[in-house]
Amino acid sequence: MARQRKPLGISCDDTNCPAGLHCFRITTKVIQAGKSPGTCVECGANLVDWDRVRQRDLKDVANTFKSLKYEFVRHYFWHKPLSQKAINHARRKGRRRLRERIRDHLEKVIGPQQPFRDGFQTTMSDDAPTTFPYAQHATATCCRKCLEYWHGIPIGRKLTSSELEYLSD
Repeated sequence: MARQRKPLGISCDDTNCPAGLHCFRITTKVIQAGKSPGTCVECGANLVDWDRVRQRDLKDVANTFKSLKYEFVRHYFWHKPLSQKAINHARRKGRRRLRERIRDHLEKVIGPQQPFRDGFQTTMSDDAPTTFPYAQHATATCCRKCLEYWHGIPIGRKLTSSELEYLSD
């Protein structure tokens, strides 16, 4: 029987604008409120050069990582300590095998045209059994909606080989 995981108590929509932690998620509610896509849903801050981030240039990954950390949920996962299970998993597998496995994992969970349970397939618990959920939430590769607004990869089509390579790297 699968063990129930303890929820984190945060969500993708959380903000703490005074601390510089925002939510850039594009929703109908945001658009109806007259806010521009790409600005913080709460305070309207415009901190990300979206055209630059969406170029998906590994030579510019430092800018992408800096930009991701402006978002509350991304910042949380960039700074959250790994669970002991995830540390043990990474040690058992080693860097090379983890690198080989991540592409297969991404192709399976977010790669299909219509991913299974999209938006809910990447765990947000305190005891994730692998390093993948931490990395996916930190880099906005957790679901197709995050891929679309962070990386400019449209929903509703299968990910290409070059997109999967970029996301894995």
